[in-house]
This record gives sequence, structure tokens and C-alpha cells, in this order.
Amino acid sequence: MNNFAITRRLLLTLSLCAIMSPAQNATNTTIAQTTARREGAGSSSSTLQLAGLRAKVTVRRDERAIPYIEATNDEDMYFAQGFVTASDRLWQMDLFRRTARGELAEIFGRAALEEDKRHRIYGFAGISEQMLAKSSAPVRAALMAYARGVNAYINSLDQKSLPPEFQILQYRPRPWTPADSLVIGKILSETLSTSWPTDLMRAFLADLPAEKRDMLLPETSALDVIVVGSDELKRKASIAPEQLDAANFKIKNRDKALHDLAGIEATIRRSLERIGLYTEDRAASNNWVVTGAHTVSGKPLLANDPHLPASAPSIWYMVHLSSPAVRVAGVTAPGVPGVIIGHNQSIAWGVTNLEPDVQDLYLEKFDPQNPRRYLTPAGWREAILRHEEIKVRKGLVDASTETVPVDVTVTQHGPIVYERDGARFALRWTALDPQTVEFDAFYNLNRARNWNEFRAALKTYSGPTQNFIYADTSGHIGYYGAGLIPIRNTGDGSLPYDGSTDAGEWTRFIPFDDLPHLYDPLSGIIVTANNRVVGRDYPYHLTHEWVTPYRARRIRDLLQAKPKLTVDDLEQIQGDVYSIGGALFAREVARTGRQSADANSNDVNWLATLQLFESWDGRVTADSRAALLAAEMRKVFLQRILNGALGAARAKEYRWANSGTFVDRLIAERPREWLPAEFKSYAELLRACHEEAGANLTKRLGAVESNWTWGRDVRVTFPHPLALVPFIGQQFVITPFAQNGTGGQLATVNVGANVSMRLIADVSDWDNTRQGIALGESGVPTSAHWKDQLEDWRTVTPRAFPFTEKAIASATKETVILTPR
Repeated sequence: MNNFAITRRLLLTLSLCAIMSPAQNATNTTIAQTTARREGAGSSSSTLQLAGLRAKVTVRRDERAIPYIEATNDEDMYFAQGFVTASDRLWQMDLFRRTARGELAEIFGRAALEEDKRHRIYGFAGISEQMLAKSSAPVRAALMAYARGVNAYINSLDQKSLPPEFQILQYRPRPWTPADSLVIGKILSETLSTSWPTDLMRAFLADLPAEKRDMLLPETSALDVIVVGSDELKRKASIAPEQLDAANFKIKNRDKALHDLAGIEATIRRSLERIGLYTEDRAASNNWVVTGAHTVSGKPLLANDPHLPASAPSIWYMVHLSSPAVRVAGVTAPGVPGVIIGHNQSIAWGVTNLEPDVQDLYLEKFDPQNPRRYLTPAGWREAILRHEEIKVRKGLVDASTETVPVDVTVTQHGPIVYERDGARFALRWTALDPQTVEFDAFYNLNRARNWNEFRAALKTYSGPTQNFIYADTSGHIGYYGAGLIPIRNTGDGSLPYDGSTDAGEWTRFIPFDDLPHLYDPLSGIIVTANNRVVGRDYPYHLTHEWVTPYRARRIRDLLQAKPKLTVDDLEQIQGDVYSIGGALFAREVARTGRQSADANSNDVNWLATLQLFESWDGRVTADSRAALLAAEMRKVFLQRILNGALGAARAKEYRWANSGTFVDRLIAERPREWLPAEFKSYAELLRACHEEAGANLTKRLGAVESNWTWGRDVRVTFPHPLALVPFIGQQFVITPFAQNGTGGQLATVNVGANVSMRLIADVSDWDNTRQGIALGESGVPTSAHWKDQLEDWRTVTPRAFPFTEKAIASATKETVILTPR
């Protein structure tokens, strides 16, 4: 089942198309009128009365339709943000909350039922309600005002003016609630911190010799770019012995368990890809900041480009907010008030995923005579049974629903998320803790004026742990790894625990003052890109699974290559497509091939590849043949190594964020013990990999090797959940095009389609700050702003984002005055 298999289950009949066409045409007419007002000569102005406002709000739009919202009080500001965001992205907002709440089957049918079950097990909906109650009074007021604004827009719509997705799927959005904004944060947590399937994968590798396991699951690399501390202390053991007994549950069922694991991961991936939030191995983003000593302006520069899958519409929404208490600009997720990444008058900030291990599995021992009783260190205890009811759409043209009941078993550690032959695993996860709050941090971050206020804002942050970088107008820069990271009684959570003991209990979280942080480093440079940010001397366990540091190393090298940097220089770095891993692999393949006994072989294709690799500049450009062949050979090389070492079943489920380091070591050192038994040498293995790679490319691209280019094989697509629906779905299609750059094994700074937003904050002149998203502000395909930022995104040239009153006035193309009714 591919990423959008659900839409194939929604193949509409010709009669349904005929039924829906009149309403669709009416919607297009409404949108066309709005666009005409925006695109008239000069700057247009209009007034709109809305019940719920306390005072006048001015909403200006520029050439990209970015809203600049100016209010006389915070509640009106957030009300207007909710109204304006909904006018551009209402269906996307509804899709986000339905995904998090487990309500997709109500509109997509049984094809989405397993995804809904997964989210009902997590219980995000109930947790968001509890989080709302614990939020501070100002934050609750902001969330409530935002919800009122969204509902004001919903109430203004009739059946003909609803966004097209609602008309196609034949339903109307229910009112927005403050908890809906919070539940969206839970989806971000799922995207950025889901690691429990990897814990099971490690369990299946627990019988490997320690030396082999450590090489297969590397934690460090010679390319590491450490932000905090050093590597002076000896590396800790990669697997905690306290967990091994629990990890080896029913190993005789390993193949079935591996099959289960593949299915679970496919469900998670399908659900998150649909909304543009799936990330491979939780790797998402680059950010860096430099002091004025490294810039032409003498003030800091800060850059951030989050990596999330391409989607239509874009995952981010650009906005500028202004009231007497705050003036802030940047991006937020549709449905979430305020700004998540951006700057105010005093500071700028950006984020990448720190990726600590915040999920633990517990093998619970249930009473065979009573399936609700499970064993704890204090004796038997009754599990909580939570009853859920999922509405499931009956058919393609029948929007009525039937109810599917789901019972969720919850132990003291959390819900049961996996069962196999009597083994039942509970999940403990920071995102399932109802005592936490998340939006408070961003509310205060939007208002922070200096490093101390920045730290104070992050102290309340309990979302997915992030690398926050910082710069201010006084010339300071900083870094904070903020979020909740558990400390266990024993072990490190890398393998499942025995739930009947207290070995895996969380005793506390790493104290905020002890989290990784840095302020005004002597180097004047801070870089994070999901890489290892702490040295071995850091006293707490964060994770074993860091991302291969190709991007971080390349960024640092480029920053150090020029004494004085400008905004243009940072833009060029964001667009860089040199692959450290690809260049190393190609170089070693060529070296091995030339040194082998058959270097003078008559195999013309092999010799041509050696020459191609020797002349390759390491850049992953759309017209590069070397990049494609190196990527394909490297993939085949790793798979053959794993098949030989683990067997095909376990090899198929191998996933490790730092697997690039493993491949680098294999290709450079060529250790005999890892050579598959069917080969006499690595040269012979590489020849076989070359042949298999060629066969794979022939199958995908044809036999003409001149057509084997990176851009022909790797295309940028911006999928929409309804794009595959016949006839009607065509309006959501963005024509695919050749990609530059890549993530994964050949990761470049510019990871291609997964770059979801680019920010370059110029502290010396906020009006010179550049920021852009992948497509456009609007989620409606007939809008002029559906994809008007695409060319800027493709060429890595984000436009200036005006900030001061004067710059905004100059950029304004349309003004709407919202007044109380």
C-alpha cells in the first residue's frame, strides 16, 4: 500500500463527479472574486464585520498573501490569526486534528481504520484536553480566541463556499476547539520522537556479538560536530545489560514479530506522510548561527531549514503578528496560534530535532486468568480499560458511518501498543504525560527580549526535544537543547524492560539547567543538523541513535571557509548539494576497483563507472549520473552486507539513523569479517553491486545509460491526499520536476523535496530577513497563492520578509479591516 492508497479507495464514480461539479464551480467563482480584489491595481482595501472581536484589527497582505495582523490587544490578534489561517488552510487544519484524534476513517473509510486505532491507543485527544486545563491563563485565552476566529470563518461558509476537499468528501467541518490546536502538537511529537519500533529492532539484534553489534549500530563518527563538551571520556556500552532478558521475548517468533514491526511502521508512515510530517529516522532540519565577528554587518546571522516531506499545501504557514504586547514574524503550523520559528524585534530562533530517546517499552506480565491484571513490583494491579468508538464511512458515495469499537488497555507505564503470542508491550512516552504543557513555551518565546527570557520560555517546553538556536540584537548567540528527557532507574531505554520490576522506571527528567546549552562560544559558530551535539563527557544519556553528521560537517566547513559572511552566503549554504558520503563512497569504489586484480578487465561498463566516480565533484545535481549510480550502488552494498550478516528477514528491518557511518567504515576499511561468504574480496562484492545497481536502474529508467541521471530518477512531488481521485483530484496535482540534493545515505545540506521552509534572519536589519515556504499561503488550488513561492523554493532564493511598519506598508497589496459586529 503506497503513501496515498487511501485515496484509491475513494475512487469516485462519474455520477458523483456530476453531483459535485456545480458546488465546485461555485467555490471557484468565490475564490476568483477574492483573488481579483487582491490583484487589482495598487493596494485594495475592504472592511469585514465579525462577531467576537473587541476592537478593530487590520490585516494587510503582500504579494505572497502573507497576512500582517495588527491588533490593539492580544485576544483580537489571535482571533484574527485563527480567522485568516482558516480562510487559507481550513481543510488542512481539519485533516491535522482528525489525524491526531483518530478520526480519519469517518471521511476516508476503512482504509484509514488502522491509523485511527493507533492514535486512539495513544489517546492524544484526551491528553490535549488535560493540557488545556493546565495551560496558563494567557495561553488559554489565546487558544480560545484563536478557536473563535476559526469558527467565525467556518460559520461564514455555506455548502457552495466550503473549500473543495469538504465538497468532494461531502462533509462540513465541526467547530474548532482550543484543544484542537494542542492536539496538533502531539502529531509533531509523534513525527519527531517515535523510536519504540527501533527498540524492538535492537532486541532482535541482541544475540549478535558485541563487537559486531557496536559496528552495526555506531554512535560516533570522525565527522562529528560537537556543540557541548568533548569526547575525552570512554564511550558507554551501547546496550544496557539490565534490559537483555526482557528484550529476548519469545525469540522463536522473531520472523512474525519482524512482520508485525513492518506493518506498524507502514501504518505510522502512511498516516504522517499524508499530512507532510513523516521523517526518516526522525531526522529533520539544519540550523546554525554565527556571531557578528563572522559577518559583514557585525551582527549575528541565523539560518534554519526544517526538513519535512513535501506536501500540498505546505506544512508551514507564514504570518506576522502585532499588538501592544508582541511583534513577531515567522511560520507556524496551520491550526496553531503564534509563531513557532522566526523572530521578534529583539531575538531570532530556529529549531532542529535533538532526537533523544523519550519512549520506552515495557513487557507487561498479565494474569492468564484475568487479562486485565498485570504484575508490578508492588503486586498485581488492574489495568485501565479505555473504550473508544471510531466512526467509519460506509462507502464511496455513502457518507454515512458505522461505529467500530476499540478497547485500549493502559498500564502504569502507558497503553499497550504491541502484542504477539501473549507478549504485551506498554509504551511510556513524554508526549503521553498529561501533566505537561507545550504552547506556553512558544507564547513566551514570541515575547522574549534576551537570553534570560529565552531560557525562561524554554524551561516550560515539554514538546519533542529540540535544538533551539538563538541570536539577539545585542550581538549574542546561543543554543539550548530543550524538552523533557527521562532518567531511568537502570539502563537507558534502548531495549524493552520487564514491566514487573522497577528497573526501567523513570525517576526524573534531566534538570533544565543540565540540558545541553551554550552561550556566546569562543568559536562564534553553532551548528546542529540532527547530529551528535554532546561529547562523551556529557553526564546524562540522550540517545544512542544520532544522525550521520554529513550535513553538520559540511555546514561548519562552509561557514569557516569565508572570514565574513552575508545573507547571500547563508543562502548559498542552504542550497549546497555536495555529498560527503557519496563522494567518499565513489572515491573508495574507484580505489578498490583500480587496486583489484581485474583492474584491466574488459568490462567496459565497470571501467567507465570507475572513471565516472574518479571525475565526480561529489555534487548531487539533477543532471549527475555519478550521484545516481553511487546512491544505487551504496544502497545495494549495504543490503548485501546486512543480508550476509543478519539474514534477509532481519536485514530488511534494519534501521539506524547513523547507518551512513557504518557504510563509510565498511567501504574504507573493508573488514574481512563483514564480507558476505559468497565473495572472495570487496572488489568482487563491488562488481556484483555494480551489476545489480545497473539492473535496478535499467528497470526504472530504461537501458539507455545516458538517461540514468539523478533528476530523472528522483523527482520532487508535492502530494495532496485527494490528488489521485479521478477527474476532481487533478486540481491538487503539482507537476513533478527533477530534484537537486538529497537526504538519507548521501545527505546534502539541501535535502531536496524535504526542505519545508527556509529562514535567514538578519539581526542587523530585520527587513532583510529572508523566509519562504515550499508552495504558497493558500490551500485552495484555484488561488493565485496556491504555489506562487514554488520557484523561490526550487532555486533556493527565499524572498525578504518585511518586518517594520514602513516596510510592511510598502509591501502591502491588500488591506482588510476587521471590525466588531
